[in-house]
Amino acid sequence: MTSGWNDRELPTTICLFDVDGTLTPARGVITDNMKQTLADLRKKCVVGFVGGSDFAKQKEQLGEDAVSMFDFCFSENGLTAFRSGVPLPGNSFLEFMGEARYAKLVNFCLHYIADLDLPQKRGTFVEFRQGMVNISPVGRDCSREERNAYEKFDLENKVREKFVEALKREFPDYGLKYSIGGQISFDVFPIGWDKTFCLRHLEGEGFETIHFFGDKTFEGGNDWEIYHHEAITGHAVKNPLETEAILKDLFHI
Repeated sequence: MTSGWNDRELPTTICLFDVDGTLTPARGVITDNMKQTLADLRKKCVVGFVGGSDFAKQKEQLGEDAVSMFDFCFSENGLTAFRSGVPLPGNSFLEFMGEARYAKLVNFCLHYIADLDLPQKRGTFVEFRQGMVNISPVGRDCSREERNAYEKFDLENKVREKFVEALKREFPDYGLKYSIGGQISFDVFPIGWDKTFCLRHLEGEGFETIHFFGDKTFEGGNDWEIYHHEAITGHAVKNPLETEAILKDLFHI
């Protein structure tokens, strides 16, 4: 099957981007400079994003016009997906887990969080999504200042890392993967439903080169699996400015 992207200079090349920390500051919004860089890049090749958040949260960062800014939009690692603005078939974490096993997982997480001694606790500790569940020890309702403070506390005390190890011990037969990303939370999803899940939507598109840009490419980070996938040319970045710099160097935009 041909790619169908013959309006691009490089129709068999696609660039995929993590959102948080790669296209935008952590939980921040995309800059006009980055928007222009992506617009220029789309003249060269096909462009898409892939992230663990749901599409509503991604639009808060990328803008309401996100679907028209990108050729492929992969929310929740591709469980919710769009190609040229048209929805693609999805999947469900709850169908995979079943209500009983899901309830056991959530109950364990809430008990564990209740026993944590943290500087602050806010609300929304467990967020159910279509393709995963997101766990935040401090709570997703924390302010930006509290988010930054928690990130520092977590790096020093390895709260999320220890939490993940406890879950692995408690649910060894659930077939789950745990991925630490962003500043305050980690994702829980079926094995194989990490960011590499989105690649199945690209099968048959005729892409010969797939670039991926992400800031959590370390082992245990939520970009690790796709960054190291055999079909991927990976680029580890520290922030959106570095993403722009690499794009300008690679594609002369």
